Amino acid sequence: MAVSGKFVSGGILGITAAFGIGVYYAQIYGYYETFSEGSVTLTSITTGQPEIIPILDFDGIDANSSPIRYRACFKTTLSSEFLSENFTAVINPEPRNAPNWFDCFDANQIGKDLKSGLATAYMSEANLEFGIDRIVAVYDDGRGFVWHQINECGDKLYDGSQVSENCPERDQ
Repeated sequence: MAVSGKFVSGGILGITAAFGIGVYYAQIYGYYETFSEGSVTLTSITTGQPEIIPILDFDGIDANSSPIRYRACFKTTLSSEFLSENFTAVINPEPRNAPNWFDCFDANQIGKDLKSGLATAYMSEANLEFGIDRIVAVYDDGRGFVWHQINECGDKLYDGSQVSENCPERDQ
């Protein structure tokens, strides 16, 4: 009994489509965990240590498949003046895109607002894990956003160049 070329081609296309859908689902939905409780810290100018700030309406996502998949949205009652006087600002923050379904986090808009001065970025925790910083952006109205960003030590680690002696020791 001969097998038709159309049947074989259709089978190959079907398997390929199923694999593509599976990969898409895994990248966009599958690895993420959502959570509605969490805390937000900012690094104190005085102590150099992260301090918890008061927050409301926390919404976050994370995935254990990558250290830079963490995103969160929240509100705080602290004023912009208080934040800028007490916490370490970040120069050249780069918000990372979130999955489309996590609609409270718009990296493009946050990035534009940081550049225009409508929002200010603060260090939450430097080297949360080697080469990764947690960054927090806060608007004057108290809206806030959190993401993980690769720092200079991480850039060097991932591109294979020599890590600077200014970088902390790397856990093996």
